[in-house]
Amino acid sequence: MLRRAPLRRITTNALSSPHAHLKPHLAHVRQTLLTLLTAASPALTEGAQYYFLQPSKLLRPLLVLLFSQATNGVGKAWEKKRSFWDTLQISETYPDEDTLQYVVKGERFLDRSLTQRPSVLNDWNPILDPHKHGMFDPDYWDELPQPIPPSAKSLSSPPQNGPPRIEQLPHVVNEILPTQMRLAEILELIHAASLLHDDVIDAAPLRRGVPSAPWAFQPGAKMSVMTGTFILGRASALLSRLDDPNAIELVASIVRCLVEGEVLQMGVGAEVDVGAVDQRRQDAWNIYLQKTYMKTASLMAKGCRAAVSLGGCVDGQDVWPEIAYAYGRNLGISFQLVDDVLDFTQAPAVSPSPTSTETNTLGKPTNADLTLGLATGPALYASETHPQLSALIERRFNEPGDVELARNLILDSDALDRTKKLAKEYADQALRVIEPLPPSEGKRGLEGLVESVVKRVN
Repeated sequence: MLRRAPLRRITTNALSSPHAHLKPHLAHVRQTLLTLLTAASPALTEGAQYYFLQPSKLLRPLLVLLFSQATNGVGKAWEKKRSFWDTLQISETYPDEDTLQYVVKGERFLDRSLTQRPSVLNDWNPILDPHKHGMFDPDYWDELPQPIPPSAKSLSSPPQNGPPRIEQLPHVVNEILPTQMRLAEILELIHAASLLHDDVIDAAPLRRGVPSAPWAFQPGAKMSVMTGTFILGRASALLSRLDDPNAIELVASIVRCLVEGEVLQMGVGAEVDVGAVDQRRQDAWNIYLQKTYMKTASLMAKGCRAAVSLGGCVDGQDVWPEIAYAYGRNLGISFQLVDDVLDFTQAPAVSPSPTSTETNTLGKPTNADLTLGLATGPALYASETHPQLSALIERRFNEPGDVELARNLILDSDALDRTKKLAKEYADQALRVIEPLPPSEGKRGLEGLVESVVKRVN
């Protein structure tokens, strides 16, 4: 049903392990996320940190850091972005050979509230005493904050006619700015908040191989909703301090995409129940891919674009924001397609009961998508071979035996191979769009990340 233009094979010298390339940075992101989620309420702190204490890929932060390394120095406003951090004299404390520590000190500046008296916001600040500034303290007036240096302003220029062009291959400085490190953390906060809310909506008993937050805490669903909202609130405060309107707008719009994607997913069955069979299938594919972009790829695509914006790449003047967005979009869709295949290849033939602790290597309940009534790529492809599957899709597998029957029909077709092929096509397109990037470790990491997404088994 879905046809895409053939893509030529692209050979690269990709990093075999992009995670290893930025291992210290990702370790810093993981630790900082726990620090940022300390609240006045121990229960809220425990709930907010719960998923971050479980093993995770940190794919979204990795994307931001790799694209930062791959594009910093090529944007027309790079010097303006970089010079702001030079005014803080960070480099005098941490020379170039210790770039991570340079970023860490820069992040501490970003922890400062934009309000002249941070304690007025009653918001925890890692620079200050958490026991004094993380909760209401009648003596908070005793300690006045230090003056905040003027913030770097982003360029605001009208777009030129036609797409931006690459006049010459620019030089990449192979470093990461504090704002870009903070963006990586913000994206992971948003992702975690969406998981907390998703697990309430889906009544999911498991997440990352452990009981989901609604099952682990009391009162489960209420606490998960409040914790997810708390994390979004914390992410919003951190986002406001990036002082880049373009990046802020991009990241803020991610939340809208996540919500719209969830609503779209909830209403798939009602959207495709009229018209000819072929038209219904095409409509189902359109909805599926749109939902996949909104719920998975939008965070990656907009996160990559925000990262290059923070590095001085200007919309309408630089081509790099378009490249970053296209890469994240294609990689995100490929990632989800592979995930949808793994839901079948990693699960046993019989769906467990809702209270079962049986999981696949994805760390979630087996047959999760079918159990939730979701028709993903494999189901849509299989319906072409087994027309009776269409009726199950339309009623969202809600009758006894539907899940087992649908799974068997899918496994008795070439649906999984076709879905893998489609994921590979999106992955190849992600590689194609970053070809114009100058050679760098960041670019090699982006290439390696594509390979790891396609070949992943969990």
